[in-house]
Amino acid sequence: MSGIPRLLFGRRARLRWIHLILGGALAMPYVLVGSVVISPLTGTSDVFSSPTLQLASFAVGLPLAAVTSLFPLTRPLETATVRWLCGVDAARLADGPARTRAAKGRTAVWYTVHLGLGGVIAGMSLAVPPFAVGLIVLPLFAGLRDSPPGLPEVLDRTWALALSPVVGVASLLALAGCAAGCGALLARWAPALLGPTPEDRLAAAEARAADLAVRNRLARELHDSVGHALSAVTLQASAARRVLDTDPEFVRDALAAIEDTTRRTVGELDSVLGVLRDGEAQGTLPAPTLATGLDDLLRGTRASGLKVTATIGTPLHALPSLVSREAYRIVQEGLGNVLRHAGEGVAVTLCAEVRDGRLTITVKNPLCTSVAAPRPAAATRPGGGHGLRGIRDRTRLLGGTTEAGPENDTWRLHVELPLRDDDMTRGPSHAGRTAPGPPGPPTEPEDTP
Repeated sequence: MSGIPRLLFGRRARLRWIHLILGGALAMPYVLVGSVVISPLTGTSDVFSSPTLQLASFAVGLPLAAVTSLFPLTRPLETATVRWLCGVDAARLADGPARTRAAKGRTAVWYTVHLGLGGVIAGMSLAVPPFAVGLIVLPLFAGLRDSPPGLPEVLDRTWALALSPVVGVASLLALAGCAAGCGALLARWAPALLGPTPEDRLAAAEARAADLAVRNRLARELHDSVGHALSAVTLQASAARRVLDTDPEFVRDALAAIEDTTRRTVGELDSVLGVLRDGEAQGTLPAPTLATGLDDLLRGTRASGLKVTATIGTPLHALPSLVSREAYRIVQEGLGNVLRHAGEGVAVTLCAEVRDGRLTITVKNPLCTSVAAPRPAAATRPGGGHGLRGIRDRTRLLGGTTEAGPENDTWRLHVELPLRDDDMTRGPSHAGRTAPGPPGPPTEPEDTP
């Protein structure tokens, strides 16, 4: 089917015809209300006996339809039917109720036009086919020529009787053409009347941004927790395999470290997946912070073969919870990068302190070491990872700064996270700070397990 037949009787034309008939069905209650108004005005008890009075009832009912279109569900329902039956792209139509005055006005116009055209096409669909079929079969049945009155005189003429089937077929084609034309008009007007307003586009953009922010946060959490754990477990298993026959005690400690790391990571993974499933992590372990998780992190990192020297110059329990949580992930990723890229036996220094209302975190490790050959990044993860990008994202969201790169013979990661004065309990340990430099030995025994 192609060309004009397809335009008149194709699948899309048939669906749009159904859409118009649905509009006519929706218009019927308003027409009945209009007949209640017209009947006393004209003194006629049977309004539907006169086509003129029917049209008057229809005209009175349409403004009522425009008023009822202000109900919130009108636009979502109309949008759904337009997508399904009119073949309009979903991206060009709005989702949800109309909220602004302009959107409500356009919805009222659409609903009125849909019911108006639908009422006309539905009425034609009921009246024209029987009339057209009667004209088509009229030459075959002489009894049909006796009614209505006056018709026999006209049909006594041979040419009129011969043309009646042609007129019947033309009536059906005219009906199909009217239905196809009205359906095409509604499909063309739908994006303008049911399309998203600037406010709708802004709300959709904000919803997408919020969803993307949640996805990015989950991706960072999974990368930092699971990625660090896998790196640590890989190095511990590798070291244990090399000394399996010569140092059983080391192997036993490595297996214990692997067990502890995986158990802790499974708990963190449950928390992240709880957020992904339910929007909240009720019943799962809380996210680790510097105060609650740094000791275990340092212990596991040292068990993986790194020589970590930690200098903590601030009471960790006094840090704001958000800063402490993000700082833990930053430290975790910084140490994880050393595990993945620097090799075993590397000496790492970690310094965390508060200076001028900002939490500073510095992780340093030698670029070259004689303890073990550097581990190529591709050997751990082809194509590299997203660790530094995740650190920068976390820092930027808190309004801080990130510096990462070689410095003399070391690789230096330096992060500063701002703190509010009312979020921090300042004590004497914050006085007398000096400029950042190579960290010294641990200053607080509880920070170096």
